[in-house]
Amino acid sequence: MEIQRPRGTRDFLFKEMKERKIVENTMRHIFETYGYNEIKTPIFEELSLFTTKSGEGIKDQIYHFQDKGGRDLALRPELTAPVARMYIKELQKTPKPVKMYYFGSCFRYERPQAGRWRQFWQFGCELIGGKSPDSEAEVISMAAHCLEELGLEDFEIHIGNLGILRNILNDADIQGELQEQVMGVIDKGDVNELERLLSAIDVDDNSKELLFKLIGMKGNSSILKEVESLINCNEHACNALFELEELLKSLEAFGFSNYIVNLGIARGLDYYTGTVFEIYVHGLGAQKQISGGGTYNLIEVFGGENVESTGFAFGFDRVMDALKKQEKTIEVKGSVKVFVAPIKSELKLEAFDIAQKLRRNTIPTDVDLVGKKLKKILSQADSSGVKYVVLVGARDLEEDKVTVKEMETGEQEIVELKSIDTYLKNKL
Repeated sequence: MEIQRPRGTRDFLFKEMKERKIVENTMRHIFETYGYNEIKTPIFEELSLFTTKSGEGIKDQIYHFQDKGGRDLALRPELTAPVARMYIKELQKTPKPVKMYYFGSCFRYERPQAGRWRQFWQFGCELIGGKSPDSEAEVISMAAHCLEELGLEDFEIHIGNLGILRNILNDADIQGELQEQVMGVIDKGDVNELERLLSAIDVDDNSKELLFKLIGMKGNSSILKEVESLINCNEHACNALFELEELLKSLEAFGFSNYIVNLGIARGLDYYTGTVFEIYVHGLGAQKQISGGGTYNLIEVFGGENVESTGFAFGFDRVMDALKKQEKTIEVKGSVKVFVAPIKSELKLEAFDIAQKLRRNTIPTDVDLVGKKLKKILSQADSSGVKYVVLVGARDLEEDKVTVKEMETGEQEIVELKSIDTYLKNKL
């Protein structure tokens, strides 16, 4: 019987795992540079956590089950809701703003295709209780900083503000569930479906024309004047526009000006309150979006305090795909620096002792465990990128010494056994 891995999942071998770890650690370093601390939540949660956030329809898209006690549970499809749940339970009394980041696997029951997997990874953050739009500007700048540090090119950060669209819809008497339906269609970018929906609910021509103009607005900060002229009769929409303008000013103060204002970004969930942004990398086809985020009040949805959060998550797998597509070299170095090789199998115990001494002195070390001939040991060490081989021979041991071979040059040097760790540390 041949056992296959589950559909929509992957195995990662040594080189790919090292590349992913390098990218993960780069992101981790940047997030911590900005004052974020790492948190971890369970892989499975109560099913109600996700249905409360996204509605009962989410059940068709996720893995959910009953445990042996009859409790309804689900593998997490994303990490925003678990973080909000954790905040309510553990962090509401913490001085604000609270900065946290996370990295973990998520699960969705989708049809596997390019860029979409049933198990995938997210690397993201939440800034809870910060003052917008300054908090939003720092979060967006941090996202850009990560991608720049990774060497990713031609990424675009599109920024909008839902308050503009929502208040135009309010003015047209499109509210409640109907408004969420319209926002969901705008989020999909399906103009024809939006036209059909607006016609079906009998929206007046002026409101319809204004809405289509707004969602088609893209460009730099210079388009804000045109947007203002379009919505100048709507006070609340103008306030949202002024928030967007302040955000762009703060972004430039943070040293990031390579953004695109895009008023067509939407969310079909009413807890999103203002700024939204998405990051695209062209060349990835339909899965060009590698990140999404914004400002929302999800904590109140779960019964917590009325406090805004700004957050985003990288689709970690799509970031890896983008780096691969752009042929970015992720420099993978061998983790083992030294190989201890007994010249004869009778000296294996002495070799084990030396290897352990080096390991306890933080020198990454491997040792022969299968009784290979010296020639094969040297070949293995060379192919794995080991820099030095410690040759353990009987004659040297009689004098409490070993021979150290530098693999790149082939040069050998006899070293006192008691100082082998110091000698290698100075060399590495």
